[in-house]
Amino acid sequence: MNEAIRKLEPTAMWNNFADLNAVPRPSKKEERVIAFAKAFGEKLGLPTIVDEVGNVIIKKPATKGMEDRVTVVLQSHLDMVHQKNAATNFDFNTQGIEMLVDGDWVKANGTTLGADNGIGVASIMALLESKDIPHPALEALFTIDEETGMTGALALKGGLLDAQIMLNLDTEDDNELTIGCAGGVDVTATGKYNQEAPKNKTAFKVTVKGLTGGHSGMDIHRGRGNANKIMNRLLWSLSKDLKIEIASVDGGSLRNAIPRESVSVLTVADVAALKTQIQAFEKSVKEEHSTTDPNLVVAIEDVETPAHVFNADFQYKLLRSVYTCPYGIYRMSPDIAGLVQTSNNVARVIVKDGAYQIQCLTRSSVDSEKLDLQFAITSAFELLGAEITAAGSYPGWTPKPSSPIVKLMSDLYKERYNEEAKVSACHAGLECGILGTNYPTMQMISFGPNIRGAHSPDETVQISSVQKYWGFLLETLVRIPKK
Repeated sequence: MNEAIRKLEPTAMWNNFADLNAVPRPSKKEERVIAFAKAFGEKLGLPTIVDEVGNVIIKKPATKGMEDRVTVVLQSHLDMVHQKNAATNFDFNTQGIEMLVDGDWVKANGTTLGADNGIGVASIMALLESKDIPHPALEALFTIDEETGMTGALALKGGLLDAQIMLNLDTEDDNELTIGCAGGVDVTATGKYNQEAPKNKTAFKVTVKGLTGGHSGMDIHRGRGNANKIMNRLLWSLSKDLKIEIASVDGGSLRNAIPRESVSVLTVADVAALKTQIQAFEKSVKEEHSTTDPNLVVAIEDVETPAHVFNADFQYKLLRSVYTCPYGIYRMSPDIAGLVQTSNNVARVIVKDGAYQIQCLTRSSVDSEKLDLQFAITSAFELLGAEITAAGSYPGWTPKPSSPIVKLMSDLYKERYNEEAKVSACHAGLECGILGTNYPTMQMISFGPNIRGAHSPDETVQISSVQKYWGFLLETLVRIPKK
């Protein structure tokens, strides 16, 4: 299935991408891909180190005639988001990604593709092993755990890199040069609750599914439905009108993915009224989300009556707390047109067996506003009696539009493509801001090919765009200034 990928141009990059995608590499479990990257550098005979957290650094001397140029660090992250469609039978811990060519696009068979950030990693690998591509001295920095906390970038020590310029290869539009990004913080509400025996004897499983999902930073402005919020809205309505008893709620998966599915189990006395109200609710939310989530479904099926349901007081407070918790855009940037400044993703809601956990990922390019939203979320769940933790906070990346590397690459883009590049900041979390804390004088810029649907099973990367990006990368390296 992956052989067709190996025939694409540029073959060196696509072959490395295929090799990389054969290695399971979920965030927090990168042991295999760290070993893969380390072995790759050592096989080439290049100086290769693995730091104390697992970041891999490989250094390659300049090619002949480029020795007087400034050293460049090429940076991408090794981990990928693991998501699959509910109907896909796939084990991310043991299987490599199954890739397909679909016209001008590469996609995976029912799972995330790993183009984020595997295309960047594969590009760097191709440059490290090349014998005929001119380039200055290179430092390849492969970080770990970018997708679930950026702990690799946070732990990278100063003094390991000598470069003056960093090219981050983690942007998802080939006409963009990214020079700033949002910071983030993981906000989690946890607690215990009392259970009781159900009064109603008829039970159902209710599923909200078929949503588009996507990247909780790059796609948050698109207005896509959040399965956790939609499920909570439904349960709140049913509890108000029909006095349902909820036994469990389980929705979402990863903090940085907009939730696509949520499942709850509940009991009810008036079955006919329940089905009628769910039908009406489905009709309403499908109309509301017809543009963003055309495949949205609210399904109901019989299940055995559960042994326990939520205590009535907890159920009341839980539904109202989740309802109160902000989702989506909190504030747009007043300075950069079209840029989301602050947002929140209600990423994971799991309530069962007497314990609950609600996970949010809060993003902002303004640290004080990030803290403000964190406090708003904290207030919502403190009313429930939850314990709130805020962890994995990382800074934003402040744009420096006058940086020489920005001018160099902007001018080069216009020269090659006869149009202006879009020089902008993004609402995703890039590692540049974090890395800059230990390398404050390093010039940084991010770019990449067209990737769509990142963090979802719809993830694709455009073949022609990869070719465009690859040529732009190689020409950028040729034009790196002298020391």
